Amino acid sequence: MSEPSAPRDRQSEQLQMTRIVLRPSGNPLPLGFMALALGTVGFSCLQLGLLPTAEENTVALAVLVLTVPLQSLAAVVGFGARDPIAGTGMAMVAGVWAMLAVATLTSPPGTASPAVGVLLLTAAVALLLPAAAAHGKLLAAGIMVGSAARFALTGVAELTGSAGWDAAAGVLGLVLALAALYAALGFVLEEVDHPVQLPVLRRGDGIKPLRDDLEEQVEGIARAAGVRQQL
Repeated sequence: MSEPSAPRDRQSEQLQMTRIVLRPSGNPLPLGFMALALGTVGFSCLQLGLLPTAEENTVALAVLVLTVPLQSLAAVVGFGARDPIAGTGMAMVAGVWAMLAVATLTSPPGTASPAVGVLLLTAAVALLLPAAAAHGKLLAAGIMVGSAARFALTGVAELTGSAGWDAAAGVLGLVLALAALYAALGFVLEEVDHPVQLPVLRRGDGIKPLRDDLEEQVEGIARAAGVRQQL
């Protein structure tokens, strides 16, 4: 038998090629962190008594129409960018805020719910998972750990009905808001390559997107979720 000709071999190889197209997107972390600040400040003011309990419904509605959609949008972009903090983390935080807002709207003002407490503690543990896979973005991971701690304290307050735990969660919530706004500003300045840069604590793999060439960054992309044959 005669061997296949070279032109036919090249044609076969071309037919078997798979083209991977990367779609550029902005960094969704600033949007997610700003939305986080809105939600945590609102509930912290209620927990610390800075807002009366009569304002609970207003805060809950604001979180539903602002924080939840904005963080959900950040999560969608984050999944497309294969970022565990922006994708999985933001989606989980958005879901927790939605749960808190709905529970607040459907419960009498100023009441605690052990069921909500259990769910918040479970969510706090779950949020540690994307934080552990942050790929060298230490500040972003720290915000996620802070969110987990904030939800955990609120969960304990809901379980015990203790005003002390509620106040502790409120204080931590305000600190978390400041950290989230700082992180949002830092990543925005980084995104636009502003002459003034804030430290966002990138280490190891977290520095590669800013340092390595595109060819090095997409190395191994064929094995990433959404590209390979099965997830």
